[in-house]
Amino acid sequence: MAETGTDDGFEAWLRDRTPERGLRPKSAAVLEVLVSQPRRASFGSTAELAQLAGVNVATVTRTAQALGFAGWPALQQELRARYLSSLSAPQVAEEHRDVDSPGSASLRRDLDSLALFNRRFDEDEIRNVAEAVAAARRTVVIADGSYAAVGIAFAHNARLAGYDVHAITAGDAELANATAKLTADDVLIAISFWRLYESTVLAANEAKARGARAFAITDAASPALAGAVEQVLMVPAEGVTFFPSLTAGMSLVQAIVAQLAAVDPARTSDSIEAAEAMWSRFDLLHRRPGLAERPVPKRPTGRGVPAG
Repeated sequence: MAETGTDDGFEAWLRDRTPERGLRPKSAAVLEVLVSQPRRASFGSTAELAQLAGVNVATVTRTAQALGFAGWPALQQELRARYLSSLSAPQVAEEHRDVDSPGSASLRRDLDSLALFNRRFDEDEIRNVAEAVAAARRTVVIADGSYAAVGIAFAHNARLAGYDVHAITAGDAELANATAKLTADDVLIAISFWRLYESTVLAANEAKARGARAFAITDAASPALAGAVEQVLMVPAEGVTFFPSLTAGMSLVQAIVAQLAAVDPARTSDSIEAAEAMWSRFDLLHRRPGLAERPVPKRPTGRGVPAG
């Protein structure tokens, strides 16, 4: 496939990360390859990129670090997410057309994504979001399309933990109404991967204008979204066909709720006990909880007299 121009300020994003003192000539050559050949940079190895730029592998690593990344793998992850977000669904499917055994490949990709997410896990970021939700009057979660699965799970479990968290699932009218009610006492969490929904970007900017705290969970720090939120939590979301993977995103929101439950354990305990009681009253669940601990039968002695 021919090189495809990227949207949402791909080149500007890279050049804006250049240090004020500029880059050394060899690192500048690496940057030009990233800008001019985003596909090859997104999928190629460090050695391939070094060859394209006419430098050694160590220079590629140093360039990534000069641009603010831990190394080439971290830079390439975001490069690829941004590159894929510039493509249509058929083009993304075409990028993955040579995948053998798609089902197995999908599982392997998710395992790799979780491993990558785990290596870059930042507990302070998780804690910051959890504490913001705990302190908020209300939290609104935006997650549209297939991403709604991540938002619904997050909101559902956060409510069980005892907090007023709601996912917007009924379309833009509901989103507009919820956004209109945001105040400085509220939190907005925008969840979106691949190509951002315009309504998500608009709601995040409105939240910021109204003084609400806003966070984003995404696979690439799009300037349109990053400028509207105080923190972007990044997860890998590349799939093996035309749709992104939600596995790492789901793991992230589960981690946030686990941290949220630890903010005020008594509040969470009261909330889940109240929910359990109501589940029983409504006869919701097929299986009911059994005894937490069963008595251990006494062992008879050799003379037929109970032991103990």
